[in-house]
Amino acid sequence: MVYLDYASTTPIRKEVLEAYEKVLHTYFANADSLHQEGRKVNMLLEQSRANIAQLFHVQAEELLFTSCASESNNYALKGFAFANQNRGRHIIVSAVEHSSIMSSAKQLEEVFGFEITYLPLRADGRVHVEDVAKALRKDTILVSCMLVNNETGCINPITAIADYVHEHSRAVVHCDMVQALGKMELPLSSVDMATFSAHKIFGLKGSALLFHKKHLRLLPLISAGQQEWGLRGGTSNAPVEIVLAKTIRLALQEQEAHIHHVTQLNQYVRKELSKIKDIEINSPPEALPFILNFSCLSIGSEIMLNALDAKGICVSAQSTCNSKGKAISHVLLAMGKDELRATHAVRLSFSHLTTKEEIVFFLQALKEIIEEYATR
Repeated sequence: MVYLDYASTTPIRKEVLEAYEKVLHTYFANADSLHQEGRKVNMLLEQSRANIAQLFHVQAEELLFTSCASESNNYALKGFAFANQNRGRHIIVSAVEHSSIMSSAKQLEEVFGFEITYLPLRADGRVHVEDVAKALRKDTILVSCMLVNNETGCINPITAIADYVHEHSRAVVHCDMVQALGKMELPLSSVDMATFSAHKIFGLKGSALLFHKKHLRLLPLISAGQQEWGLRGGTSNAPVEIVLAKTIRLALQEQEAHIHHVTQLNQYVRKELSKIKDIEINSPPEALPFILNFSCLSIGSEIMLNALDAKGICVSAQSTCNSKGKAISHVLLAMGKDELRATHAVRLSFSHLTTKEEIVFFLQALKEIIEEYATR
């Protein structure tokens, strides 16, 4: 198998798995129990939170453990909107956010009566500050824009966007940084809330974070007990939360080496794809190198994915959370690409585990598929 779908999910690192298994077997007590075993678990959980806070240069009480990035995004949008609607009921999101942001925005609009403005993309695949400025209103309370697009790898100018929003309004800025963690420097100090997920950085599924500045008011979406300062009730998934600190630490430690390796692979793939007839590369050169989106104009996305799958190659056509919908990329359409390119897109995503040999195998398989379908 050749796996080129790391933007969807990653395998668990050996060190993380070993730590998880040890914690799972040894520290099974409820972190909220008052007995000695419960206190041990709670101590480890809070130590993990403190370690992550140190890595991110934030305060421990600003980190909310969640079950996934989708939950974190729901807290960022709905938790904040419900708690601050007295200040205004207008929210701005980019038009190509993750489905958890888009669905939350839609629900806030259709069920709860908030007004949502969707920011367009420019041809470079990015949200521009000028468009944020046009959308900003006196009653805007929240702006949400992802750092790295999960289909194209395009990097949004989050610092510039956040600086403008903070200077010209009372709105706060949320940023989905899921695809950026461990792959680039994070502008965390510029934003008020940010979302992270462990399974994108060789950690456990069911493990995620929401960073939120401590002065922000959030309404609990899960009402139960005292856990997570009353913001997220229910028994803590302590083993998962305890090993998250190690997962993030390892990702950040090796970030520079991983970027160097993947950048070389990305440049090689771009060069080789440019030699193949009917191939158009959709990710601009300045995009994050871990994601490379292209269109094969002679073969539709679903057919290409199935043909590659038959050869043992795993890729995607769009964000995995949208994979069961119509095989058309709303991101490419938003960039101004035509429908042909949007329905013929393929997303490759690399990691430090990707080898040159795997890339060569993929490129040869791609050429064979194109030749096979061209002669039918």
